[in-house]
Amino acid sequence: MKEIPKIMAVQDMSGVGRCSLTVIIPVMSALGCQVCPLPTALLSNHSEYKDFYFFDFTAHMEEYYSFWEKNNFWFDCIYSGFIGSEDQIDIILDIIGKVKKKNNKALIVVDPVMGDHGFTYATYNGEMITKMSHLVEKADIITPNLTETSILLGKKYSSDKVTLPQVKEYLKELCSLGPEISLITGIMTEEGRHVNVCYNSNDDKFWLAPFNYVNKRYPGTGDLFTSLFLGYYLKGKSLPEAIEEAARFVSLSVLTSYQAGVPSSEGVIFEKIMKELYNEIEEYKYTRI
Repeated sequence: MKEIPKIMAVQDMSGVGRCSLTVIIPVMSALGCQVCPLPTALLSNHSEYKDFYFFDFTAHMEEYYSFWEKNNFWFDCIYSGFIGSEDQIDIILDIIGKVKKKNNKALIVVDPVMGDHGFTYATYNGEMITKMSHLVEKADIITPNLTETSILLGKKYSSDKVTLPQVKEYLKELCSLGPEISLITGIMTEEGRHVNVCYNSNDDKFWLAPFNYVNKRYPGTGDLFTSLFLGYYLKGKSLPEAIEEAARFVSLSVLTSYQAGVPSSEGVIFEKIMKELYNEIEEYKYTRI
């Protein structure tokens, strides 16, 4: 990677609410990345507010990107998150092909945002899920939660509590879809531990990284986690180190927001603790499993 990695972030932009690009740009920039947004949609605020303006950018994505092609821009990484339509997935797949022609080492990171807690988001029908599997096939790294893992593997979602042998089986199956690295986030083990677990098919290693769970939900924490993980990973941290650093900051952001009485709709007040990005963990707790 270059000294300052150039990241194409294919995401929506919500003006208020601390999610997607308004989270990705500041935290990844602070970790030494240049974030280049390719918007999928523009929102006045995220959709958990009662009223919001929504502008679908699908019809403009190809023209927007074409000027990056004309200027011969080079990207080290493509990072995609929530996707609003089948057409957008086709556009992203085409862009991946073009970026890879210039830089076959470009890292493709897909956060397959499709659901949570056993529920699939309303925008995801069977065709969208099939299209998402095509995008996952082109990825180097994917970061699904357990619900999204179940969707991608065509398995019935049973519970957020799973055994580690089950998780290891899921991770291997996810990598069989195409990615070299699969990372399942927000797991609760049967023993009640909160962990993130990843598998690197290149060296056949599984890593488990525990985190401090704060029982308060805020939108945008998934965007925050994947952005932090990617930022630390591109900075040179190992896979388990990057996972543990990202989870530590997210947990601290949630705790800080909860203690300050921040309404959940506003997202986490990560701005208050940005300096913590540089107070890296002295003694990691991750383990190989």
